[in-house]
Amino acid sequence: MSLESYCRAIPKAELHVHLEGSLRPATLLALARRHNVDLPATTEGDLARWFQFRDFDHFSRIYGVICECLRDAADFERVVYDFGAEMARQNVRYAEVSVSAARHRARGVDVDTFLPGINRGRELAKRDFGVEMRWIFTVIRRWDDQALTRPMADYVTDVAVEARNEGVVALGLAGAEEGAPPEPFEPWFDWARTNGLHSAPHAGEMMGAESVWGAIRSLGAERIAHGVRAVEDAELVEFLAGRDIALDVCPRSNVCLGVYPGLGEHPLGRLFDAGATITINSDDPPMFGTTLSDEVETLPAVFGLGSGEIDEIVLNGVRYSFLRDDEKSEYMTMFRREMDELKDAHLTAATE
Repeated sequence: MSLESYCRAIPKAELHVHLEGSLRPATLLALARRHNVDLPATTEGDLARWFQFRDFDHFSRIYGVICECLRDAADFERVVYDFGAEMARQNVRYAEVSVSAARHRARGVDVDTFLPGINRGRELAKRDFGVEMRWIFTVIRRWDDQALTRPMADYVTDVAVEARNEGVVALGLAGAEEGAPPEPFEPWFDWARTNGLHSAPHAGEMMGAESVWGAIRSLGAERIAHGVRAVEDAELVEFLAGRDIALDVCPRSNVCLGVYPGLGEHPLGRLFDAGATITINSDDPPMFGTTLSDEVETLPAVFGLGSGEIDEIVLNGVRYSFLRDDEKSEYMTMFRREMDELKDAHLTAATE
């Protein structure tokens, strides 16, 4: 028993994971066969190898193929249910899952199709695995056809607001940051926040601290998806700590996408030491060859954190979620109780 085994056993919550990017090769293979979509591989093993991250263009191609295979409510139900099963395997009890509503709309799959599907999958995952999910609908920063940017932002914001009583808790902002800063998206985030949604944009990944500042000042960001390049601005890190704005950090994603050359150079530890609030997440796990358990395990194995610091970061997944206060309290009590029991099994025994 060890800190690493403790990391795998403890209950977890995830705040930065993409539904489409969570789809496993076996599920994609089944969906492609159902819809007669040609894939570059015909076996699960070969498809898993194709999934392995190479570069951003390859990543985008995989994402496009995945979206092409999501056509009806049953497809979305299956993807969510499969994700729930994988969550249960890793002891993940709660997740706020980003959904690319605009990408589906662009392919002719409207909210009347995907929303019932994801919510049916959510209900079944709760029933069968005891895991809970909420949705973050993401506005896309940049389209090949720039004329789509505004109408798609209108669409995503409108359907997110309309579905705020059907599991949608926040508006997100995703897509390539370069040349697409947060500030122009202020009207849509103002509308979402006015109508009771939270703000959780991507920022500070491929672009620097100015992207994080923009997300805070213009979009009212309550959490930052990624945000790791805040480390480049000491004033910003101090501001984040003082305002209690969490960074939803995805270490292996950052390495795969070339933000940092390796985990040893990743700034999670420096941000944590400087007082920034960190949550730990997997982003697009099959594509980046990771799981949430793998990411939690980096906390002791790569960043040298002890059990108390690991507990703090894992519990931040509940503290900084968009659950109601009473729900947070229930999860916090459950997580702490289980963590105490697991320390006896995994840590006390390891020192005897």
